[in-house]
Amino acid sequence: MIKNSTTIQLFICVILVTLSTAAQEHPSLILTKDGVAKIRAELGNVPLFDASLQKLKEEIDAEMALGIATPIPKDYSGGYTHVRHKRNMIVMQQAGALYQILQDEKYAKYVKDMLLQYEGMYKTLPLHPKTRSYARGKLFWQCLNDSNWLVYVSQAYDCIYNYLSADERKKLEKNLFRPFADHISVDSPQFYQRVHNHSTWGNAAVGMIGLVMNDKELIDRALYGIPNLEMDKTAKDDDGGFINKEGKAGFLANIEEPFSPDGYYNEGPYYQRYAMYPFLIFAEGLHNVKPELKIFEYKDGVLLKSINALLNLSDADGDFFPLNDGQKGMSYYNDALVTAVDISYYFGGQDPGLLSIAEKQNKVLLDDSGLAVALGVKNGEAKPFNKKSINLSDGPNGKQGGVGILRSNDLELVFKYAAQGSSHGHYDKLSYSYYENGDEVLQDYGLARFVNIEQKGGGNYLKENKTWAKQTIAHNTLVQNEKSHYQGKFDIGSKYHPDLYLFDGSNADIQIVSAIETNAYPGTEMHRTMAIIKDEEFEKPIMLDILQVKSDSTNQYDLPFYFMGQVLHTNFEYEVPKILEPLGKDNGYQHLWSEATGNPTVENTKLSWLANGKFYTLTSATSQDDELKFVRIGANDPDFNLRREAGFIIRRKNTENTLFVSTVEAHGSYSPVSESAINSNSSISAIKIILDNTDYTAISITTVKGTNKLFIIANTNASKEATHTVKINDKNYEWSGSYYFK
Repeated sequence: MIKNSTTIQLFICVILVTLSTAAQEHPSLILTKDGVAKIRAELGNVPLFDASLQKLKEEIDAEMALGIATPIPKDYSGGYTHVRHKRNMIVMQQAGALYQILQDEKYAKYVKDMLLQYEGMYKTLPLHPKTRSYARGKLFWQCLNDSNWLVYVSQAYDCIYNYLSADERKKLEKNLFRPFADHISVDSPQFYQRVHNHSTWGNAAVGMIGLVMNDKELIDRALYGIPNLEMDKTAKDDDGGFINKEGKAGFLANIEEPFSPDGYYNEGPYYQRYAMYPFLIFAEGLHNVKPELKIFEYKDGVLLKSINALLNLSDADGDFFPLNDGQKGMSYYNDALVTAVDISYYFGGQDPGLLSIAEKQNKVLLDDSGLAVALGVKNGEAKPFNKKSINLSDGPNGKQGGVGILRSNDLELVFKYAAQGSSHGHYDKLSYSYYENGDEVLQDYGLARFVNIEQKGGGNYLKENKTWAKQTIAHNTLVQNEKSHYQGKFDIGSKYHPDLYLFDGSNADIQIVSAIETNAYPGTEMHRTMAIIKDEEFEKPIMLDILQVKSDSTNQYDLPFYFMGQVLHTNFEYEVPKILEPLGKDNGYQHLWSEATGNPTVENTKLSWLANGKFYTLTSATSQDDELKFVRIGANDPDFNLRREAGFIIRRKNTENTLFVSTVEAHGSYSPVSESAINSNSSISAIKIILDNTDYTAISITTVKGTNKLFIIANTNASKEATHTVKINDKNYEWSGSYYFK
């Protein structure tokens, strides 16, 4: 029996401590106590998981043998101190996981010793000496990388939490983790308090350390932003993005705003890949620690939808399409996509198609989700992840344009009619890129940056990203009067977007996407329709491009084609200047060498080229007044920051309304081993515009065999139920739906 108040108080304290300890079970963030038990029980029986574990153990053992280094920060991306601290965060996270799975205290001690070194350094660490960033970190030159560090280290801390003494935890939380979280949030609101991939990392960092520390203030700050903070909503960071857009901030706002209902991320797949790690790893932590939030159901489950969208934004090799700022070669083999695939499989219904991608990645996470994937692979449950034609809407409500991907055989057409894409957006409305079996046929340039290569601008964005890569002329779309869309101004571009007119991927023989842009140039409307047509008259499906331009003024129009490969043949003569000069003075034109100029001599202009052992032919309907220009990227680029790649431009002067029509035909092959060229000539002898008015555009395609094909698009009524009758050359054509082809 309890006999006095002192005893009662002591009893209550014991109960409270016991309850607090139970609430603070560790690990609980990514690895869980029950999950670790399941993993240990399966060790030696799940090949993919065992191989991932063994490889990681070898890497971390080798790293630990080198000792611990926590140098005073001084470098930009790619420099020694930057790379060292970046490596440390990953090694700590991985060593923490090894400690939990293998129960070897050497890994916990290693993490503890390194954390205590950081604690000793961070107490007196000033802002990073490099001043370029709009939000300087302490370990790194920008708060973004500091946030990366805390996202990873939070996981390490969770894994060794019970290994540390209470005093050690108190020291780390007081002198390292809490000040760290405060610096990237309340001390850096221009970084933290907005909707942007940078802020997503910041939100996740603050939230994850908050979950480990059971700090409600930090968790709320992560989810909802900094309370009662007034900021200049018109201010811009050095990346061009608006700060605290419409007053929204925090992790939930960063889910609501950038993602469309289809899971498309407005900055594009390159930055979606980068942001997916903090989105998903923090979501997994929230699911494990605060399941009542039902985070994976938030906004109709858009986080899990976004993984499917992202995988569909990759080519046949798994490389992401370089929409907006995107580095070519980034693919679903990146560690962030290992995280995405495993989490999507575990929390999203165990789609067997994801297992086939996991097999290609050949590694899994060392957590519950990774174990589930590895078991699925072991049990032979993998099925191909079939990427089909898909239309992904843009904007938080799916009403701000989008991206349409048409796939037929090994050909992929990526048609961009999306919104600006925040600060990483390009001025390239109604642009496209074209691929065959993962190889670029007509390219999107991507970004101008050598990521983490110190010799190239500290690994950061180069000035040519703004002067070239973002400009309209750098893309396969229309340029009016040598000016970029929306005047090349972010604040204007952010107000507008193209509108989808038509998307139909239901017919395997004809797949089509069409969109309209009315604000890129005041008084000018662009309506572009693109189709991939599969027909027995052609060896491979052909791509048809119809670009209708209506304007209330007389203009010069340039339509570029950035082809990849070696020119083989043209059907027009051209003059090559003795001295190369830039094509223009600004808006990206200053970076194009004018290599040759000619004029059409017949109604069709043809250009054929060879790339990756395959032949391609561009056939365009042109007039004798058009100018034809071969260009090459690289003018006014003394530091060789731009790739020296080729382009072809059709220029049309002194014109109000006009129509550009082209086909791109993939055909034949060439073997350097047998030195044999097969079907190296185009099957198309002519394309002709036989009708173009407000309501209809009709294109005739004639093959070398004399067969005529007719394509008609209804320009004002895309309804599948609509019926149409068009009279052309005294013949009536009747059909239902938006287009006719026969």
